[in-house]
Amino acid sequence: MRYRILHKTHYTYSTPVSLCHNIAHLKPRNFNKQQCFTADLVIDPLPATTYDWEDCFGNRSTYFAVQQSHEYLTVTAASDVEVLPAVSQLDAISPVPWETARDQFIAASDPDIVDARQFILESPFISIEPMLLEYAQPSFSHGRSLLDVVADLMQRVHHEFEYDPHFSTVATPLNDVMAHRKGVCQDFAHLAIACLRSQGVAARYVSGYLETIPPPGQARLVGADASHAWFSVYLPGHGWVDFDPTNNQIPMSQHVTTAWGRDYGDVTPLKGVIFGGGAHRLDVEVDVERVGDSDS
Repeated sequence: MRYRILHKTHYTYSTPVSLCHNIAHLKPRNFNKQQCFTADLVIDPLPATTYDWEDCFGNRSTYFAVQQSHEYLTVTAASDVEVLPAVSQLDAISPVPWETARDQFIAASDPDIVDARQFILESPFISIEPMLLEYAQPSFSHGRSLLDVVADLMQRVHHEFEYDPHFSTVATPLNDVMAHRKGVCQDFAHLAIACLRSQGVAARYVSGYLETIPPPGQARLVGADASHAWFSVYLPGHGWVDFDPTNNQIPMSQHVTTAWGRDYGDVTPLKGVIFGGGAHRLDVEVDVERVGDSDS
């Protein structure tokens, strides 16, 4: 599938901002399952400084600074992306017991597994609390294949937690998500990752977009889509496999990947610091438009 993505972020400030420094992760990745043909950022007011680089995870990152007084900031990202024809990843995966996979993360010298070890550790948004360790246990029965473990965990999170866009913020701790059994895609990804890491399994956070399809007979609402988050697990001998607990599915051709890292903090679409500004309002519009099938 080929998509045209428009992601517009608009800040309105109650008092002027004299200076801001920002980092954006808004340009989709290029990797074996996806190709990004174009990715452009339009920033208003015009920044005095901007440059692009790849961070330590290989994500396409942009730094910019606006050094003139401003009462608003608009960042518009426009991308043209092809998600390669999807085939089920499951058929080619050998049923390795999760304990065997865990032991490989500790002892194996394969470069890919060594690189994956960083995703076993705690990270700023994901700490291994006793409540999370206890929640993970039912999925990790003795001898169960790692793939079955992750699929079961994904299904449990999907069925046992309510999607509530008004409950949490980026600062809501996982203990609160657990206590109230509700959250959003970011929370569900963090929750599943915490459970997997608690058992020594490498899992990373993935951010991007999900194509939404309107009900039959209804037109697409331009700007009604949103950024999305899911998680990925490293299966020794196979590689990374994505799982979407919000929708209880393995991402295929409708998921567009922007960035991945240890948690949300590594892949925040737009973050920075400002001098001044007072109270502010944030408006975000995302439009994911299918413009063709990759196999056509």
